[in-house]
Amino acid sequence: MIKKILVIASTAFFMSAASGHAAPPSAADIVLRADEIRSPQIDYTVDAIVTSVKPEGEKIVSKYEVLVKGRENAVIKTLSPPIDRGRTLLTIGRDMWVYLPDVSKPVRISLQERLVGEVANGDIARTNFSGDYRARLVRTEKLDDGKYYVLDLSAKSEDVTYNRVLYWVRTDDFRPYKAEFYAVSGKLLKLCFYEDYKEMGGGVRPARLVLKDPLVKGRVSTIEYGNMRVKELPAKFFTKDYMKKFKY
Repeated sequence: MIKKILVIASTAFFMSAASGHAAPPSAADIVLRADEIRSPQIDYTVDAIVTSVKPEGEKIVSKYEVLVKGRENAVIKTLSPPIDRGRTLLTIGRDMWVYLPDVSKPVRISLQERLVGEVANGDIARTNFSGDYRARLVRTEKLDDGKYYVLDLSAKSEDVTYNRVLYWVRTDDFRPYKAEFYAVSGKLLKLCFYEDYKEMGGGVRPARLVLKDPLVKGRVSTIEYGNMRVKELPAKFFTKDYMKKFKY
């Protein structure tokens, strides 16, 4: 019986090889490869400009310097507008704090809270899909510009930015294309498109994220990344005690 099973398995393997159709990567591997493109597991700093537009045309522009150590630790330094300058956010794993110049101690906040416009704290501070979600490959989908894996990501805990994510990743190079973010209730919270791929930090990465409110036409926020600098960052930068010491 065992010999028969081995013969069947061997035949199936050689038939697959002969047909030229390799087995697709696992859902977890697809998400991990896409993470390496969006936010590599290295130390780096990057500038981020967030532009939020309301339906009536009002525009708000905010500028940040983001320090990242691996995928678990990040610091967001607010540079503008002037009223928010000096506001510092720290992420250690899934825990987050904010330090304000006129407050003596950092205050605990959540990844889900809005930073500005349609951008949540976690949209900039923590983008670890491979660590925060269980992935399931739903289907492959053909669009005008290529073929995509469509993955259903379910949160491993309640303290991540979104409860569920539907995620499109290109099959030939694992570049993220778009994501739909959902609340616990199943409500679609926002759409995200990964655009303007360019060379940054030793790889080709999306330099622009476009986040749209699915219910309010014209409510859009754009995150533009630039000046990515790969360098080792001291561990002390990613501690609550150091938050008040950053220079602005």
